[in-house]
Amino acid sequence: MNNTKQIIDTSVKVAALFLTLYVCYTVLKPFILPLVWAAILAIALFPAHKKLSRALGKREKTSATLIALIGIALLVVPSAIFATSTIESATYVMEESQAGTLEVPPPGESVKDWPLVGEKLYTLWSDANADIQDFFIKHIDQIKNALSGLFGAIAGIGATVLQMVLSLIIAAVFLVKAQACQQGCIMVFKTLMGEEHGNKALETSILTVRSVAVGILGVAAIQAFLSGIGLMFAGIPGAGVWVLLVLLFAIMQLPPIIVLGPIAAYYFSIADTTPAIIFLVYAIIVSGSDAFLKPMFLGRGMDTPMLVILLGALGGMMASGIIGLFAGAVVLALGYQLLIDWLETEYSAQQEES
Repeated sequence: MNNTKQIIDTSVKVAALFLTLYVCYTVLKPFILPLVWAAILAIALFPAHKKLSRALGKREKTSATLIALIGIALLVVPSAIFATSTIESATYVMEESQAGTLEVPPPGESVKDWPLVGEKLYTLWSDANADIQDFFIKHIDQIKNALSGLFGAIAGIGATVLQMVLSLIIAAVFLVKAQACQQGCIMVFKTLMGEEHGNKALETSILTVRSVAVGILGVAAIQAFLSGIGLMFAGIPGAGVWVLLVLLFAIMQLPPIIVLGPIAAYYFSIADTTPAIIFLVYAIIVSGSDAFLKPMFLGRGMDTPMLVILLGALGGMMASGIIGLFAGAVVLALGYQLLIDWLETEYSAQQEES
């Protein structure tokens, strides 16, 4: 009888525990992604926060607030400019085409030689150059779909920006409460991995997040920024769109020349040879800059090899998107560290036996 009562009591307690966890998950579900990003941002920005707070006389709240405000400004202002310029450009093209005053320059013969899309693009471009109104009438459905996709993408970017703004605000709170957060993480890691490996695993996780933030996202941002400068000086239309594409390609570890190469070919068709060659050389330098930037930042100050972090980041991104950049790198770095520790322990044991 007592056993039955004990089983019932235990079952009720376990059910209540799982119900509580489920309700907590349901309540927090809309905030899980912003919380994860906030943790990543707080870890990546903590060194800068400490330096700034010292410069401000150890005013940690002021430092965290300034970092959040700067981050929000860096997100909101370019996004607003990008969205506004894209909408204005699309509206201008539609209005000019309806008025019959829109002029499209003829394509260069080199466009035909572009791989995969050269012939088709040359034909479409020539049709637009010959009679833009007839071109719009023929392709009205595709243009409507493209505009719909464009405005949908802008709305998606807006939602992402709002999410990142929320993450920056939460990250500022994490920065102010950094010591308490660190103690909580230490307890979690020691509980999961034991006293011996807990601190080392936490340190590896923190360094990996910072390494990925600087070595992959930071380098991608540098390449996108440099590309934007070149595009603006060359007067390439839709520079904001191309910069965004360069950023995405660089994050995916694809060379920006995939985006900048066709733009350089287009620039050859509309500009003099000298500025076109200068732009092409500049594009090649920007595209190849990660070859010396990445080794400077990725894996710096860590025992984990750069290749392990890079493979973890790429595999994680393919599996889980941008968040996977960090999650994959952290998991693979921890796995590598555990493997090395195990091998060293086994080797030491064998040496002692012999």
